[in-house]
Amino acid sequence: MDSLPSAPPSVEQAFELALLSDVGTTRPDNEDSCGHFIESPDSVVFAVADGVGGYEGGEIASRMAVDILLEAYRESPPAWGSAKRLYRAITRANIGIHDKALTVPELSRMATTMTAVAVEKGILSAVHIGDCRLHLIRHSQISVVTKDHTMVADRVRMGLMTAARAKTHPERGMLLRSLGRELIASIDRITLPLMERDRLILCSDGLYNTLEDKELESLSRDVDAETACRTLIDTANERGTADNLTCAVFRMTSHTGHTLATGGWRDRLSKLFRR
Repeated sequence: MDSLPSAPPSVEQAFELALLSDVGTTRPDNEDSCGHFIESPDSVVFAVADGVGGYEGGEIASRMAVDILLEAYRESPPAWGSAKRLYRAITRANIGIHDKALTVPELSRMATTMTAVAVEKGILSAVHIGDCRLHLIRHSQISVVTKDHTMVADRVRMGLMTAARAKTHPERGMLLRSLGRELIASIDRITLPLMERDRLILCSDGLYNTLEDKELESLSRDVDAETACRTLIDTANERGTADNLTCAVFRMTSHTGHTLATGGWRDRLSKLFRR
């Protein structure tokens, strides 16, 4: 099991972060990738990518996506702000994968999903393409911040399929968007304020297809980020997993100064947590 825990306790950070990736109990290879870069005690970027199953080079595509994104983010001017830096970084990753697929015939069909998050001074910026999911947990309420770019998810949003049916549909993994397929990718961008004690869970579909949202919340409650990450992966594997598993857990441990009314975000956050 790969482990990328948070920085040593001697560094006074405003957050905790841990990432784990595991092959799971069924597949021979791990096509998921994850990584992170801590820029300062209150600034971090982390990402999860899932290489497209059944296509050549899925493992290579996901690793390239994470590596290129983190490198591009590190090299970009901080003055741009985290949202612009993150968007430019994932765009560079898409171009890199697309160009590699064009020049290496064996990798001509490779692609990957990716969700990447930057948190700077209590503000979350995210970019998303595919079907990894970013969850926000506040006051023990969990909500999915991202939108799955799959055919089945589109049918659910149009009212043509129930969410329960979608969870077991044989084509639930059929992607409508991914990195590397096109030179210009359609990427979702998200910005939200975080509050002290907020949790983020970013994971590949192998994890959320095994554990319910309420389990993601309960298993990550009242423990540090690294323990939460390991518990989520281990619990999924105990049930038997049909896919690779990757998870990132982030905890906002310092006061951010943000409230639900800050900057006009109140309505959006209320909709996220409306049941």
